[in-house]
Amino acid sequence: MSPALDVPRELAEPGERGTLTIGHTVVRKVAQHAADGVPGTARDGKKGAKAKVGGHDNDVDLALDLALRYPAAVRAVVGDVREKVTEEVELLTGYRVRTLAVTVSALLPDAPPRVR
Repeated sequence: MSPALDVPRELAEPGERGTLTIGHTVVRKVAQHAADGVPGTARDGKKGAKAKVGGHDNDVDLALDLALRYPAAVRAVVGDVREKVTEEVELLTGYRVRTLAVTVSALLPDAPPRVR
């Protein structure tokens, strides 16, 4: 083992440590995962929520397209989705969610249809 590794060293000043950039693809996946975890949301086949991300600097604009369970209290579930997605994106990425548009594109029954 190198003796240089055993010596504690001072951290550089925060402004000199470099930068961290989190891509919009990562933000999109965090938003989709958070939305899919909210009770009352549904997966349409193998697909869960779809998200689009825009914005610049530390502000992001999100657009979600998702399905809900039928019957569902649409406003209540969408409110929960907004809260959870905003919380997760801001916590995990450090970005501020400036806008969050939610489109409910389907209402899916809990049980699959008996006749196909």
